[in-house]
Amino acid sequence: MIVHTVRFGFKDSVTAEQRASGLRILAGMAALESVSYSTLGRSLGGPHPALTHAYCIAFEDLAALCRYLNDPVLHEGDREFLPLLAHLSVDPDITDDADPDLGAKITSAFEQAVTDYPVWAESLQSVPQFDIHNV
Repeated sequence: MIVHTVRFGFKDSVTAEQRASGLRILAGMAALESVSYSTLGRSLGGPHPALTHAYCIAFEDLAALCRYLNDPVLHEGDREFLPLLAHLSVDPDITDDADPDLGAKITSAFEQAVTDYPVWAESLQSVPQFDIHNV
């Protein structure tokens, strides 16, 4: 199992309706067949108070994560969702897989998806405060 966590905060200018729409977009991504389970909601603390929400999704294996990274629903949803954000933090993944190279494989899969989908890469980079922490 690979568990992926993203924490984020909305721009001050985002309305309650836009916020609700953004959360519905993430819920749609969580319904993809590649996702084993997920949770989405408020972040209950941490060193960065601007990261007000969290999205945690799990994948059975690397193949499922790769399907998610290449799913058009992810890319279409992020084109609508990411412009709403002021802050985005991709946290290190968690796994019960014994493969010592899994972290490098996950990084490679993400880098390949960014290369294959440059519009998605631009959407990610458009978030004013965007941090990726190593897996």
